[in-house]
Amino acid sequence: MYCPPKKVTLYVVTTSPLDTLTSSLLASSGGSDAAVPRVPETMAETGVTGALVEQIVLKLLHYRGELVGKDLAAILGLKYSVIEPIMDSLKWQHLIAVKKSLGMGNASAIFMLSEAGRNAARDYLATNQYAGSVPVPLNQYTEMVKKQKQAPNWISMDKLHAAYRHMVVSEDTMSKIGPAVNSGKSFLVYGQPGNGKTALAEALGSMNREPIYIPYAIECQGNIIQMYDPIYHHKIEDVNNDGPLVFAISQDSKYDQRWFRAPRPFITSGGELTLEMLDLSFNQGSKIYEAPFQMKANNGIYLIDDFGRQRATPAEVLNRWIVPMERQIDFLSFLTGGKMLIPFEAFLIFSTNLRPESLGDEAFLRRIQYKMLVKSPDLKEFRDIFVRFCQGKKLDFEPAIVDYLVEEHYVPAGKPFRRCQPRDIVTHAIDLINFENRDWKLSKEILDQAFLSCFVKEDEFNHM
Repeated sequence: MYCPPKKVTLYVVTTSPLDTLTSSLLASSGGSDAAVPRVPETMAETGVTGALVEQIVLKLLHYRGELVGKDLAAILGLKYSVIEPIMDSLKWQHLIAVKKSLGMGNASAIFMLSEAGRNAARDYLATNQYAGSVPVPLNQYTEMVKKQKQAPNWISMDKLHAAYRHMVVSEDTMSKIGPAVNSGKSFLVYGQPGNGKTALAEALGSMNREPIYIPYAIECQGNIIQMYDPIYHHKIEDVNNDGPLVFAISQDSKYDQRWFRAPRPFITSGGELTLEMLDLSFNQGSKIYEAPFQMKANNGIYLIDDFGRQRATPAEVLNRWIVPMERQIDFLSFLTGGKMLIPFEAFLIFSTNLRPESLGDEAFLRRIQYKMLVKSPDLKEFRDIFVRFCQGKKLDFEPAIVDYLVEEHYVPAGKPFRRCQPRDIVTHAIDLINFENRDWKLSKEILDQAFLSCFVKEDEFNHM
């Protein structure tokens, strides 16, 4: 079993409180970025201990075999000058060795593990297998989330119109969405299926795409929480003037490379959602925690679709959100029993096809600040949606064909309009045109066949 020798720490630790350091690391920006995490110049400014960085260095060398100093620093997200005292300490302990030097200082040296270093790395891997960017301490993450909050009254009617330019949305609906989004509070969108509730919510994600900063990982109470999720976080890669990606951490880094830039996140979960998914998830293999949805959605939007159809009851789901919605903080639990307090700055949207009264009583629904019924379209809206979709597909049609569709298939059966129907019917018509190699034009015959292929005819089924 590896027993680390007594060591003399060669890197300097400041006595300044971390909270003071955090404030100095966050700077307001004159550009589109609300705040920028400054590049740490010392180990103290990283907010984490040198011992944690040592462990990650040894695990990286265990996985990679050997690494050039500057490449190692780039993976860690730090300047080599910050980790140089740590590298010297590891060499002094005979845990790492220099295999080769390119003659341009320690940053160009090729490092590898010694036998003692391999033993130490295996011991550290038994604790957890994290070997990536140095985690950001929780207090620095909390401060950054606060600085990246949407400014009050950030949204205007012009921005709403731009977000919904691809949809047919009434001014009445716009006037209901605007105040809810500006407030940043919870929002319930309800109505019949097929009327575009999810599409209305998703369009909000396109309104403010200015980059924010999100850490790859967070450290709290000795635990590492993975934040970066490539499904929901779409990194904006840094480029230099010539175009290639900048991999190495250089003196010209504009922000702390332990963070990445990405548009404000938009995260959706539906009927698969369980209460366990709203807490820290511990991976037994890697022994690393993964952040829950609401944490990944901080400074963005979190949509709970099909609300009321989750594996947990609506009351259980909403009770989970009482404290976060009212106090903008959330409590997450570690397996050891410890608690982690995080900021809750996600705009929470609930979308449902169910009647609100079936979700809970008045006191229950009062916890959701804003509510909006998405009504079925009237004839004018239905026609506008139909025409716009045909035009978007460059499909030739006679204007009167919309009236034919309504009079022939909707009026006799008393069939209600839904916003999704023009898209579905025209899409079926296009599929038929393509299959039969017909002219790119919508005829009554094609429209009839497309309509019949879209809807179930229960009366015919009952007489079979």
